Amino acid sequence: MMRWLAALLMCFGLTAAAVAQPAPTRVAILGVEHAGQLVARGDSPAHLAAFIRRMKPDAICVERAPEPFARGDQYEFTYEIQHVILPVAAAERIALCPFDWMPSGEDQKLGFGLDLEATPEVRQPEGFQGFLFFPEPATLKRTLFAADAPASLQRYRDFASIPAPQASRDIARRLYLYRTYMQAQRIRAAAKAHPGKTLLVVVGEFHKHDLEAILAGDKTIDLVQPSSFGAPTDAEIAASTTHAQLAAILSFNLLGRQAASGNLDLAWLGEVLAAFERDGGSEARLFRLRHDQLSGKLSGANAAKAYRDLAKAPDQPFTWTGVEQGGRVDSFFDAYGNLTVAQRARIEAAKAMLPGKQREADALVAQVGADLSPRKARQLDACWQREAQSARAKR
Repeated sequence: MMRWLAALLMCFGLTAAAVAQPAPTRVAILGVEHAGQLVARGDSPAHLAAFIRRMKPDAICVERAPEPFARGDQYEFTYEIQHVILPVAAAERIALCPFDWMPSGEDQKLGFGLDLEATPEVRQPEGFQGFLFFPEPATLKRTLFAADAPASLQRYRDFASIPAPQASRDIARRLYLYRTYMQAQRIRAAAKAHPGKTLLVVVGEFHKHDLEAILAGDKTIDLVQPSSFGAPTDAEIAASTTHAQLAAILSFNLLGRQAASGNLDLAWLGEVLAAFERDGGSEARLFRLRHDQLSGKLSGANAAKAYRDLAKAPDQPFTWTGVEQGGRVDSFFDAYGNLTVAQRARIEAAKAMLPGKQREADALVAQVGADLSPRKARQLDACWQREAQSARAKR
């Protein structure tokens, strides 16, 4: 009996060993600066779209937890997901795998004293829960594969490896480590669901190398660098450029908080604007006025008049706003993001009048507010009062 059982087990072992194991799933982790595509000529939305088409992944893993992703709820700051990856994946019929992990709202309140995803009624000009902008000149020179070089992310490795001086204040680092580990587990599950296929993981660059370290020992995963697929050509980038991408670049840099930072690639924006203007319209005219104003071609007084004249033209919605919460007057990118072109022209006219013609500027803003819901009008007024105060302080 024992000899028969041993023979059976040996036979089973040989049979199992003879079964061909699937090839490892090829996984490339592309580290990104969230929404940095809007300011970097060499890492534009079209660069990412063209790279996806060049790589031809079987699935793309996107940085959002499965539950909110299933209901179409994305982070406000992940421009690259909502406005690049999702449209390209839909057009190319590429599967999507959400892989992020975050603690519950109650756990966030325990650890940080607040729900990290709760948007304040009036956003701060900058900092945590403030408007997004990139003040560092180096961001403008970013390239698509910047995160592939480990040395470029040394500051993140230092953050992950060096505890806070007080253990009671170490939650951000500890949460980062746990979150990244759980992200890796979901990527591992996605790789298991696509044996022998190719996965592209698009993630905030500060997670990239820790994810690779966690997944490195898995023999079912073959980690490769995104740069191994080659950079998209100029022709591929041109073919992947869309009108909405151009609108987003112009809106973010010319109308949003980025404009106030002064960290602008005006030459590149001029090229983007020239391409956008081919379709004409009052939106393109507004962008042209702002570009001329920021580049010093249009004085404040002349700008105010031009904006007011534009506000009388047939109105239209903006091609891109970045608005994720339709009940607000702002977006994560722009204090006045959820307005029409004519309404925004009045706001820009009012800004050009400050600080000398405060009363006239206030009247223009009040005219815009009268057409908004009470909540939007209150937010508009709060942002405007801060704008006017800042202008007076600079006088």
